[in-house]
Amino acid sequence: MSTQEDPPAEPDREDDEFATLFNELQELEQLVDSEDERRQVRDAMRAAADSQDHEPATFGRVVWGFGRSDLAEALLGSLLFGIPMAVEGGTVDAGLHIAQHPLYLAATVIIAIGLVISILYVADFQDVRVANRILGVIPRRLVGVTGTALVVSVALLTGWGLVKWSTDPAVVYESACICAVAFVPMAIGAALGDILPGN
Repeated sequence: MSTQEDPPAEPDREDDEFATLFNELQELEQLVDSEDERRQVRDAMRAAADSQDHEPATFGRVVWGFGRSDLAEALLGSLLFGIPMAVEGGTVDAGLHIAQHPLYLAATVIIAIGLVISILYVADFQDVRVANRILGVIPRRLVGVTGTALVVSVALLTGWGLVKWSTDPAVVYESACICAVAFVPMAIGAALGDILPGN
């Protein structure tokens, strides 16, 4: 008599189970009374997220929290998308153009942040959960990803001599506009680099 092994769990079913688990843990976090109990629930959420790391799937994972590995992934993604912007002369031309049109500068920054929000929270590459909001409102992952892209754009363009920082406000403004142009693809790269590995 042969013994039958259980068939492997379907990826969609496992994803649904993790999503359900996180939904229940988030509800529990809201119900508990003490900060110590909340910490225990967050530890359970972190352990559940970490338990996915041995699975081969790239998409459909529950992503929770924002730590050093997420920061490193965002940095790598930002650099991969940003280095071409630093060697392309069109970045400076586009930056000087939006410097003459302040509404274009505002639109550039707003669109970049909107794209990051779309990649992280709307596009459904991963089931991204918000943990530990800053001031109770702003998702830490959003700040981490956009902040990384901003720092990389300023550092890379400054280091490679594409922008100058001086006491002249006009030069500083033009440099900020050039950095804003490079910030767009760097923010997209940072968001994708952060969530696609699924950590």
